[in-house]
Amino acid sequence: MGTHYTVLGRVEYGMIQRIRNDITKLTMKAKQILMSAALGGMALSGLTSCGKKAEESTTTDSSNAVLRFSAIPDQDTSAQAELYKPVADYLSKTLKIKVEFVASPNYPASVEKFKGGDVQLAWFGGVTGVQAREAVKGAEAIIAGAEDLKFKSYFIANTSTNLTKSESFPEAIKDLKFTYGSSGSTSGCIMPSFYIMENSGKTPQEFFSQDFGFSGAHDKTAELVQNGTYQAGVLSYTVYEKGVKNGTIDPTKSTVIWETPEYADYNFTAHPVLNEQFGEDFITKLQDALANCEDEAVLKALSRSKLVKVDNSTFEGIAEVMKKVTFDK
Repeated sequence: MGTHYTVLGRVEYGMIQRIRNDITKLTMKAKQILMSAALGGMALSGLTSCGKKAEESTTTDSSNAVLRFSAIPDQDTSAQAELYKPVADYLSKTLKIKVEFVASPNYPASVEKFKGGDVQLAWFGGVTGVQAREAVKGAEAIIAGAEDLKFKSYFIANTSTNLTKSESFPEAIKDLKFTYGSSGSTSGCIMPSFYIMENSGKTPQEFFSQDFGFSGAHDKTAELVQNGTYQAGVLSYTVYEKGVKNGTIDPTKSTVIWETPEYADYNFTAHPVLNEQFGEDFITKLQDALANCEDEAVLKALSRSKLVKVDNSTFEGIAEVMKKVTFDK
């Protein structure tokens, strides 16, 4: 009997020990679970904190955004930054943002910079403006000079040719050594070529009896015709008149022989990304700021008496002409 109880006691003791061991294991596991939960909560808190910091960083970046603008180099390319500084200063002060001017070495480069987003605003000619807006969906022509709605080109000739001003198209230039400005210039190439085609029924390549040139800029065209390198050429009327006024063009050596009909030309075109960078309706605010500009330094930099609101439809005529006038050179 005593032996029976002894064996039973040992069995009970063993069972109790196993139960205690199981409880100990469960307790340790519970602690591990609680510790893991605590660590998870800390990690989640850390991620949330990082998320907030990321949001704050994004907000800061947006507030530090810079509006970069460019312009076609229709005159002396070396002085662009100095020329357009008043425009950058005015926009920065009026809109309370950072504004920087980015020079372009040639007409195609200004379009490429706009297309690639390197600049978000550009002072284009009629042709380059159309090219830029066709390349960037949502881009808008927002401002032009009052003069740009009635722009024109001057055909000029060295006075040694004995050509004088006429109301009729100067057919005699077909046998002269002739230069355009840039092949992408509205007033220095595309529109003049259109009027050559309208008046002669021939393309420029067919009309001229010898190869024509491209000076690259309006003031260069005036210089080359005046010094006799070329006998005749075509350029923006504003550049010619400004040159006569400041003495860089001598009308007794380089004279206007024909004025083209009027057409729409220069414009500020805005990239749609501006509304993302600076907030909804920013482009409208930019347009208003330019339209209300009475800063003489800005108007002088643009060679305009006043700036007016426009839209893409203003330049539909230029877009149609571009389909008809092409150059392989």
